[in-house]
Formats: sequence, structure tokens, C-alpha cells
Amino acid sequence: MNEPAPKVAPMESPARKSAGAALVPGAGEQRLYGLLAEFETPGAILAAAVRVREAGYRWWDCHTPFFVHGLDKAMGIKPTILPVLVFLCGLTGATVGFVLQWFTNASSFDLWAGVWVRGYEFLISGKPVLSGSVYPIIMFELTVLFSAVGCVIFLLVLNNLPRLYHPCLKSRRFLRATDDRFFIVIEARDPCFYREKTETLLESLGALAVEPLEQ
Repeated sequence: MNEPAPKVAPMESPARKSAGAALVPGAGEQRLYGLLAEFETPGAILAAAVRVREAGYRWWDCHTPFFVHGLDKAMGIKPTILPVLVFLCGLTGATVGFVLQWFTNASSFDLWAGVWVRGYEFLISGKPVLSGSVYPIIMFELTVLFSAVGCVIFLLVLNNLPRLYHPCLKSRRFLRATDDRFFIVIEARDPCFYREKTETLLESLGALAVEPLEQ
């Protein structure tokens, strides 16, 4: 009588092992967002940020109750593109201000803007129709308006705001991020993230506590 062949467990690929490391055991296998490490002082999180950056992590962030000088440099954060975008918004406002005044005061052709609009050559005391000395006032106002509004809009977009939920908010320990504690969060989607390896690294940096964050 032939005996059934023994079952051989399939070998897991490294990619599957990494994905499995991003699961929190328990009911329903909750997806792991990342690891949260708590530090006590600004100096501790500065030193930890340098080590995390040197370890090659890219998807991570620091949370502090106040601005820590040098933290952006320790994290390796590059200059933001926001000033360039605000400059372009201001340039657009200045252009709109000039074109608006030129069309309304120094032209006489029709333009469709929902309804037909016609410019009107507005002559006063023999002054030139296209007057560069008068236009800068409105151009300045629209430059400031477009820059301010554009700055707020792009600031929200670049920071993925508004965001009504974040996995960090599920941690009671994280409540002290606005009081007297400093935190580093390394996300599970980082290519260098392996749960045991990353947890060991954070513990070696002098973290008071390291805990997983679920999605």
C-alpha cells in the first residue's frame, strides 16, 4: 500500500517575509503602519535622527512638542519647493494685475468672459493710455493676494492636509508629543523596514519605549 507523500512547506520569498513582518498578529491581522519610538530630550532625538538617516530609512518622521534646532538637518530634509511655488503665484498675480488694467483702460476690443466684455480707452488729462507709473499699485495688491492664497493652498497640498486621521493618534503614549516627549516614527512601507531589525535599531538609540502602530 502506497503511503502518501509527505507535504513540503513552500519556501517564503524575502519579499513575502518582509510583507509578513508588516502584519500585527491578532484578530484579522491588522496592517502595521510602523514603529513608534519615544525619547526624553531634544538631544536624544537629534542623535537618533542622525542614526536613522544613516541607516538608509526614507519613510520616517520626527514629532516634537516644539521646534528643535538642527533636527531638519539631522533628518537630511532637503529645502522645500514651496518658495518657488509662492514666487510663481506672485508672478502670476502681477501679470494678471497688469493685463487687467491694460485691457480695461488701454484697449478697445471684445473679450468673452462668460459674457462679452469690451475694454475702454480711458483718457484723463492727456495722460498716456498705457501708463507704467499707475499700474504697479494694482499689480502689487494682486501679487500679495496670489502669493498669500497660493502659499496656504500649496502648504496644505505638500503636507497632505487636512488629514482627519493618523495612526499615531491611536497611541496613548503619543499624547505627550505636545507636552514633553519626542518621537520617531518609521513606516512599514520603507524599503529598509524589517520589524525586528528596525525595532532593535530604535532600542539601541536609547528609546524609552518602542511600540507598533496599526493602520
